[in-house]
Amino acid sequence: MNIKSLLIGSAAALAAVSGAQAADAIVAAEPEPLEYVRVCDAFGTGFFYIPGTETCLKFDGYIRFQTDFGRDKSGTSDWNSFTRAQFNIDTRTDTELGALRGYIGLRGDANNDSSRGVNVDQAFIELGGLKVGYYYNWWDDGLSGETDILSSNKTRLNAVRYTYDAGSFYVGVAVEELEALRSTSNLTGLVKGGSFEGPNNVGISGIIGAKFGGVNANLLGGYDTDQENGAIRAIITADIGPGTFGLSGVWASGANNYYEESEWAVAAEYAIKATDKLTITPGAQYLGTIDIGANNDFVGDRDAWRAGLTVDYKITQGLSAKVAANYQDVDGPNGDSWTGFVRLQRSF
Repeated sequence: MNIKSLLIGSAAALAAVSGAQAADAIVAAEPEPLEYVRVCDAFGTGFFYIPGTETCLKFDGYIRFQTDFGRDKSGTSDWNSFTRAQFNIDTRTDTELGALRGYIGLRGDANNDSSRGVNVDQAFIELGGLKVGYYYNWWDDGLSGETDILSSNKTRLNAVRYTYDAGSFYVGVAVEELEALRSTSNLTGLVKGGSFEGPNNVGISGIIGAKFGGVNANLLGGYDTDQENGAIRAIITADIGPGTFGLSGVWASGANNYYEESEWAVAAEYAIKATDKLTITPGAQYLGTIDIGANNDFVGDRDAWRAGLTVDYKITQGLSAKVAANYQDVDGPNGDSWTGFVRLQRSF
C-alpha cells in the first residue's frame, strides 16, 4: 500500500465516522420563556399582575393582640384578652366598564381555648361605582379616636350601593339588609327598651360628601323600613395646627338599626400629630335623651356623656401600638364607668 492509498482510505473512514455522529446527535429543545412577576402600579402599592393575565392581585392583613378593660368585661372579670388574624385578598382589572374589583377578607378570633374559627369579614364585587356583597357600610365610619359612638348595631351588611365620585365631591345611595336590633346599647351597661322586629329588615342609606384641601365633610342619612324611623349624621374634619380637628352630630327620629343610642348626640376630637410616630387624640361626646319608650320613641330626660384619650404609636415599620381609655357617665345609679384597651398589631 502506497502513501496515496493510505491517505484516501483514512479520509473515507473519517468521513464515515463523522456522518454517523451527525446522524445520532440530540438537539435540546428551546426553553420556554420565563414570565417574571410584574408590578402593577395602576391601583396603588402592593399589587402585582397574576402571571398570564391582566388582573392585579394584592395580599395584606394583620395580627392583633388586644386586652379590653371595663366593668364585668368577661363574666365577673374586668378584663379580657383576645388575638385576631386578618387576611385580605384584593383583585382588580381594568375593563371597558371601569375597574372591576373582587375583595375577600378572612378573619379569625381566638379567646384562650375558645376559638370562633375563621369567618368572612368582607366579600364584595365592585365595578365602577357599583358595589354588591357583604361589607362595612357608611355608618361604620366615624372619628379617628376611640371615644365616639356614632352608629348602632351591625355595620357590616349584605348590601347593594352605587357611589358617584368626582374626586372632590361624591354622592351615593345604598339598599341594605338589616339584622335584628340588639337590646344592649353601646353605652356600657345600658339596657335599651322598646319593641323590635326580627331580621331581614330593609334599610336605605344615602351620603353626600366633599373634600376641600385639608377639610373633609359628609352628610349621611339612613331609614329603617321596619321601624319606620331614621337617623341623620354629619361629620367634618379639618387640618388645624399640628393635628386634625373632628366634629360630628347625629339625630334620630326614633330607635332604629342605624342609630338607637340617643335621640341626638354631638362628638368632637383633636388628633394631635406629636411626632412622625406618635398621635394623641383626646375626644368627648354628649348624648341627649337615651331612653326608648314602647313605640320606639325616645322618652324621658336622662342623658350621658363620655370623654377619653387614644394614643397611637408606630413602633417600627409594620408594628404599631394603640392605647385607649374612656370615662362614661350615664344618668342613674352606678352610671359611671371606665373602659379601654391596649393593642399591639403587626400589619403587612
